[in-house]
Amino acid sequence: MPAIETMTDPSQAYRGAKVLVTGGLGFIGSNVAIRLAGAGARVTVVDSLDPTCGGNMFNIDPVVDEIDVRIGDVRDPTLMRDVLRGQQYVFNLAGHISHIQSMDDPFNDLELNCRSTLALLEACRYVNRDARLVFASTRQTYGRVDELPVSEDALLRPVDVNGVNKMAAEWFHLVYNSVHGIRSLSLRLVNTFGPRQLLRHARQGFIGWFVRLAVDGDEISVFGDGTQIRDINYIDDVVDALLVAGANDDLMGGIFNLGSPRPVSLEEFVRALVRVSGNGSYKLVPFPDDRKSIDVGSFYTDYSRFREATGWEPKVELEDGLARTLEYYRQNRERYWD
Repeated sequence: MPAIETMTDPSQAYRGAKVLVTGGLGFIGSNVAIRLAGAGARVTVVDSLDPTCGGNMFNIDPVVDEIDVRIGDVRDPTLMRDVLRGQQYVFNLAGHISHIQSMDDPFNDLELNCRSTLALLEACRYVNRDARLVFASTRQTYGRVDELPVSEDALLRPVDVNGVNKMAAEWFHLVYNSVHGIRSLSLRLVNTFGPRQLLRHARQGFIGWFVRLAVDGDEISVFGDGTQIRDINYIDDVVDALLVAGANDDLMGGIFNLGSPRPVSLEEFVRALVRVSGNGSYKLVPFPDDRKSIDVGSFYTDYSRFREATGWEPKVELEDGLARTLEYYRQNRERYWD
């Protein structure tokens, strides 16, 4: 495997490699698959197209003839043993991400985040212990924190079922790494946005829904006083991080934060969105009770551990990322609205 000499295109390290992407028709998974296929990797994606998740066949339209698409459930042991044989890398991006839905239907969230992860790892244990696994975890595992920025050593106190299940899934990977020798690592992602994100509803994070409202010229409701701080990454930077992580043996068995050098308040974010869109407006509204109870307040990470280990640094400025995102959805609106 060629070494990564620069962060300009880490996908080059995967040229000719066999790579499996679970959740490969979703937002992050499809962007990973497209980048890898473009670099000459032999890509297989698995996705159940569960209606509560973000899978969309149109997401892989640019490379649909270049990759192997398997519509099926990661919890299916026969399917997973079949697709895992011979894979050199696995990007485990399948799962549930809705905090609200996890509180409404906790058992479904448990199935889609924990049982699916164990099914994948067990299949690796039986048919492919040599693959490298990268798991997309979340900053939601931290919950409410005592000080900012948040390092990987902070106490984990998730405030919703999704955070608990993502925390468990993360540790399943690390246990299989230490006990069974299945090389795994976890990246804790922060708010991510860009093309191919689910926009049908507001239950998978605020950014996609805000983008939809801006495209439509509608008013955006920002919960609270707008001062809550977040670090936000554009999808291309997140794909870079995932690919760099998978190609680096020294990171296996580790947990790493992603993040941004310039966290922004929610009001600052939505002002930038309205400005770049040239459309829409916003207002500050009180938190609904169901959202207030699981809101974590201001949150941003210290991602220096990952930066120092890999050289990764977000490159896409917020307004540039918003411009790219808005242009994508304006061109492909019918593929992402109801």
